[in-house]
Amino acid sequence: MEIYGRVRRAVFVEGRSQRAVADEFGIARETVRKMLRYSAPLGYQRKQPVKKPKLGPWLGVIDAILKDDQNQARKQRHTAKRIYDRLREEHGYPGGYTIVKDYVRLQKVRRQEMFVPLTHAPGEAQADFGEALVVIAGVQQKAHYFVMDLPHSDNCFVVAYPAEITEAFLDAHVRAFDYLGGVPRFILYDNTRIAVAKILGDGERKKTRAFCELQSHYLFEERFGRPGKGNDKGAAEGLVGYARRNFMVPIPRANSWEELNAHLLERCRKRREQRVWGHEETIGERFEHDRAVLLPLPATLYEACEKRTAKVSSLSLVRYRANDYSVPTAYGHREVLVKGYVHEVVIACSSEVIARHRRSYEREDMIFDPLHYLALLEEKIRALDQAAPLANWELPECFLRLRQLLEARLGKHGKREYVQVLRLLETFSVTEVTHAIQDAIHLGTISLDAVKHLLLCRIERRPPRLDLMQYPHLPLPQVATTQTADYMALLEVTQ
Repeated sequence: MEIYGRVRRAVFVEGRSQRAVADEFGIARETVRKMLRYSAPLGYQRKQPVKKPKLGPWLGVIDAILKDDQNQARKQRHTAKRIYDRLREEHGYPGGYTIVKDYVRLQKVRRQEMFVPLTHAPGEAQADFGEALVVIAGVQQKAHYFVMDLPHSDNCFVVAYPAEITEAFLDAHVRAFDYLGGVPRFILYDNTRIAVAKILGDGERKKTRAFCELQSHYLFEERFGRPGKGNDKGAAEGLVGYARRNFMVPIPRANSWEELNAHLLERCRKRREQRVWGHEETIGERFEHDRAVLLPLPATLYEACEKRTAKVSSLSLVRYRANDYSVPTAYGHREVLVKGYVHEVVIACSSEVIARHRRSYEREDMIFDPLHYLALLEEKIRALDQAAPLANWELPECFLRLRQLLEARLGKHGKREYVQVLRLLETFSVTEVTHAIQDAIHLGTISLDAVKHLLLCRIERRPPRLDLMQYPHLPLPQVATTQTADYMALLEVTQ
């Protein structure tokens, strides 16, 4: 560049001839003329593309492989080395690897997608699911966390679930809208099967019933990205990675999912204080523009659950999502409605709730409530020792002691009377029945009637009548209070 400037000064400033300058600097006169036409070197300009005599005949094969790769899984696309091997094995390519590698690299760069910068109006949102490891109650497992991002303000919401299922999708929206204090006007999704039942030929989507119910309740408008194109909702995709790196590193530990979600919610609130690059206002300040145009929350809360009809089997079980849940045996062989929530399964019959269970995410699991089978066991007493619903029922030690004493005194009838004592748990709490059993054993009055009498005395806060302990006729009330008194204090009063 220094010689370039000296040549131009010699001609234009000093007034010397082009021939003299060419002779002095040892360059051609044509070169001097080019220097005089331009103030800076133009650089080398190729007039014709580089000829590839060895690779040329196989360029079409390489281009076809790269084009076909666009429709394949990202992790199973051709590398330059694999293309080179195929050219040699299948097409007899005689050249070297380097020119193949250079051509493939250049073509991959040219095929990379380009994007248009977008602007986002207030009140628009994007939603997606991500995955991360968490430790819940000491057990490490995979969490499926839902994110909702408002691109205009960068305000975010994150909540985690044991699985990416319809119930979690619905519950996440309820929580997100409550956190935002309103409903976004538009929400952009990918083509998740939870929301999209089928993609029609004209690009329209047939939405699932659950998604339609959610949309009808909150009145937001949906938008869906192109199939397989996560970058259509770049804000949500970015939030998935941000939440994993910032909210879940190190691996979060919690005693329950609710505790974990409380932690994530607090992190979302804390993030509102940050200022994103390119903005003078904080996220919270910019969120006020979003808040002003959000749709109002409905007057009634949406029931975030999946509803299915089912039939009770002869084992008094109802199948939901590959697991069996028990109901009282009185409802055997009847049609019921199953409501699947994220952490609970509720079973109803004729608008009456007949069973509630913790939600199981295993497969082919059987979830029992022992109380559901006591009425049947009272009739089929021989099945008591082999009853699966009672196998893992953890009761205080005094229950086993009472059974031993009843069977020692009454034999086979002692088993039935023991089941009748267990049926007190259908009305009273374990604590109340436990105290009554301990009192009966302490007094040496081993019978169902004695346990019932002592139980009612505790609940009604009155001293027991010891003269009725042997053969009392006491009806059991349908509804009992949970207030109990210290029986030993009552016993002292009677003495």
